[in-house]
Amino acid sequence: MTAFLHIFIVLPIVGFILSLFVPARKEDIISKTAFGTVGLHLLCTVGFIGFWILQGHPTLNIKDIVLFKSTGYEFFIDFCFDAIAATYLFVGSFLTFLVTIYSRAYLHRENGYKRFFNTILFFYLGYNIAILSGNLETLFIGWEILGISSFLLIAFYRDRYLPVKNAVKVFSVYRIGDVGLILAMWMSHHLFHENITFLKLSNYELVHEHLQSHSWIGIFISVMILMSAAAKSAQLPFSSWLPRAMEGPTPSSAIFYGSLSVHLGVFLLLRTYPFWEHQLSVRILIALLGLSTTFIATGIARVQSSVKSQIAYASIAQIGLIFIEVASGFEGLAMLHFAGNAFLRTYQLLVSPSVVSYLIREQFYNFSPRESSIERFFPKKLQYTLYMLSIKEWNLDSLMYQSLWNPLKWAGNKLNFLTVNRTLFFFIPAYILGLICLYFENSIPQNVHAYLPIFFSLLGLIMVLKSFTERHNTPMSWLLVIMNHFWIALSISFNEHFKFNQTLLYLSGIIVAGIVGYFGLLRLKSLEGNINLDQFHGHSFKHPKLALIFLLACLGVSGFPITPTFIGEDLIFSHIHENQVALAFFTSLSFIIDGIAIIRIYARVFLGPHVKSIYETAYRSS
Repeated sequence: MTAFLHIFIVLPIVGFILSLFVPARKEDIISKTAFGTVGLHLLCTVGFIGFWILQGHPTLNIKDIVLFKSTGYEFFIDFCFDAIAATYLFVGSFLTFLVTIYSRAYLHRENGYKRFFNTILFFYLGYNIAILSGNLETLFIGWEILGISSFLLIAFYRDRYLPVKNAVKVFSVYRIGDVGLILAMWMSHHLFHENITFLKLSNYELVHEHLQSHSWIGIFISVMILMSAAAKSAQLPFSSWLPRAMEGPTPSSAIFYGSLSVHLGVFLLLRTYPFWEHQLSVRILIALLGLSTTFIATGIARVQSSVKSQIAYASIAQIGLIFIEVASGFEGLAMLHFAGNAFLRTYQLLVSPSVVSYLIREQFYNFSPRESSIERFFPKKLQYTLYMLSIKEWNLDSLMYQSLWNPLKWAGNKLNFLTVNRTLFFFIPAYILGLICLYFENSIPQNVHAYLPIFFSLLGLIMVLKSFTERHNTPMSWLLVIMNHFWIALSISFNEHFKFNQTLLYLSGIIVAGIVGYFGLLRLKSLEGNINLDQFHGHSFKHPKLALIFLLACLGVSGFPITPTFIGEDLIFSHIHENQVALAFFTSLSFIIDGIAIIRIYARVFLGPHVKSIYETAYRSS
């Protein structure tokens, strides 16, 4: 039975590869490829779940491929199938099948018809990897695929300003969730001294034995898991990204932000529940987060003028309730609630274009205000306060800017004195000096040696901060991200004798993708002239092939699972000790910012209204 799990991964891969080779003008073949892939997947899902239930619904686990192995560390792909995976698999395959049928006619003659179905199949591959994952590393592969698919679908109308801007916003929040998951993996390696599987996490004696003397480590892992789940499921304080994600086509909004992707945070909590179920403080924190999100999102949903935003906040409120159910231990109820919410929101979003025209007519002819509501019992000042806060969406967007992005921009702007020549003049000698120190590592005094990893990691963070705020020189911004990875590799080499083959594994993808991306930018600059980062240029319109190559280079540099760097990032954290909080903080912050900086370069150079367009552009939503 376990061997059959591969079918659920192979089918989307085959469908995605086939759709890439279909000419863009062959709409019928493109849609039939997607429709056939998802339809066959649905049949296999129903048949397999039926057979699995008849066999007594056992928990299946298969250790599939060992990608890297060294002393004390093993990176392997693991798949698991149980009631949680069965529920998510059936709901996902059924809803994706419906949305694929709907999209065949809905996107007819749309310029990005092929691009849409390619991305949907790519998303479906990531979704299946995530829900069938048997450990955090495998889950992270699917998690990353979902993140980039989400960015591409929000920016589907890539010749418009607002979809592209909102896509970058959403990716920024996703990046926080990604690093939360990386930090959870980092500390779990030190806690269990192995790449722990979800099946082993179900062993109460094993988990209790390790947490007995490391309770604070257990709380840290649980909080990082909660942070990732909250970012992915749009819970406080990350709720503002979900309505912004509705800039994509209605079918992608339905499948992503109404039903499947937005519930991956709930899936993460369900999967890791055996780990934190006996940590009362964590359960209370999850329940309070869900409760506060539910109250705030419900109020915001009730004052929205856009039907999509109203559905988005209503979905956020329901997911908050699911968080409470998971924290209370009602696993079955949470899965039933997930399925019901997913079906309802998908239906609401798919019919939303028709509902808009219908409600306009109703407002003119048949509208009658509600006779009573719970707010009427509140004092007038409280009513007005809640109304204004809900209208302003509780300033959640401003909160994210003021607490996170603005401080980073302020720090980066302090580095405006750096130019290409000054950066290279500093970087090359300093890095050579660092390599010499590494070679004579044993001669360095112990009190100095202890601070070198933090120092080099801080230098990498400075590089990527400058890249994040660079407005003029695009190639320089790209080079700074590459330099950041070199500083991180040097930092970890000082920390725990990072072997040469491990360093090469980490930097191999960075070097290749970095060179490809750099020469891609130089090529575009020679063709178009100015490609600064103070506006969107929209060059994918004239240079689609160059845009695709540069996007792949961006994925390679950011550690996406298409290069060995993906394994290297996890390996980097396995060499940071559990008591090295500063080093872990600087390194994780570097990974957050470099991912955002890279996507920002891609979006500014290749997406948005074309820089030479003669037409006016709307820069704000209604």
